[in-house]
Order: sequence, then structure tokens, then C-alpha cells
Amino acid sequence: MPEPGPDEAPLRPRSRAELFTAFTWLALQGFGGVLAVVQRELVEKRRWLTRDQFVEDWAVAQIMPGPNVVNLALMIGGRHFGLPGALSALAGMLVAPLALLLLLAVLYSQLATLPQAQAALRGMGAVAAGLITATGLKLVAALRGNVMGLGVCMGFAACTFAAIALLRWPLAWVLLGLGTLACAWAWRQLGRTGG
Repeated sequence: MPEPGPDEAPLRPRSRAELFTAFTWLALQGFGGVLAVVQRELVEKRRWLTRDQFVEDWAVAQIMPGPNVVNLALMIGGRHFGLPGALSALAGMLVAPLALLLLLAVLYSQLATLPQAQAALRGMGAVAAGLITATGLKLVAALRGNVMGLGVCMGFAACTFAAIALLRWPLAWVLLGLGTLACAWAWRQLGRTGG
């Protein structure tokens, strides 16, 4: 099913129970990184958000305290069903994964020293990195319509990568510095366009 077009309104969850089950399913798929799974589920499959709405909501979820996907779940649940919807989405994100995590912790404590367990964990890390990279590349198209301009967005992305991956600067300082610059540039561009 294609994602909603720019002129087409996204669908909405039918009930709080659907929110709960959708976010439970997301949480159970999201070990090691959920961005790829969340984008595919909410934009492409369920069509609750357009790609542009997802990019905007994900950006807000990232700057709020707490896990990004939990913040996004709270925002979507609250948008459609108020506080009860936000709590339903939050419960979906936490209940089943918590039970599974407790079970895995017990199993891991018994198997942690086995070479097969160590190899499996390394393999999962590589897969998670690949999923995040693929999703990032899919979302680049949404930057074409960004008020800052594609070139400036790519410049900020390159600077962020260099600061964190190559220079090993603390994430908080990179977000504070480059995030402030990006916000200032976006504010300036919005002032120019009257948006």
C-alpha cells in the first residue's frame, strides 16, 4: 500500500486498542533500533502519517527527553485520542517488550559466555546499523521540501556525522551546537518565505 500523497490526508487509528496493538507490534520488532521499523509501519503500512509528517514528528520526538519512539507513540496517541490514547500507545510500547526483556535477561545470564551468543549479538548490531542507514536514505527525499534547503540539510548531516563518529564529541554538545545553528537557519528561512 503506498504512503499518503502530499494532498491526501493520512488515515487515523480506529481505536485505542488498535493503537495499543500497533505500538506493541512496533516495540517487539524494534530491538537495536526502531527508526526503520517505525517509519515503515506508520508511513508505508498503516498510513497514519505522511513521510513529511513523520520527519517532523520524529524530529520533535528526538529533542524531547526519553526514548524517541516512546515520545512518538505518546504524540500520535494523544493527537487522536487525547490522554487515554497517549496512555494506550505508551502501554503498547512497554508491556510486552518489558516481559520479553525480563525473559531474555534470564536466558542471557545463563548463556552469555557461549561463543555463539557473542557472535549472534555482533551480527544483530550489524543488521541494526544497516536498517538505520537504509531508513535514513529513504527519508532523504523528505528533505527536498525542507525550508532549510537540501544542501544545507546535507551539510548539517555531514557535520553531525563528523563530530560524533570521527571526532567523538559528546552527543549533547553536538545537538546543542549544531541543533541551535540549524534552528537559527530554519528560523531565518521561514522569516524570508513568510512561513
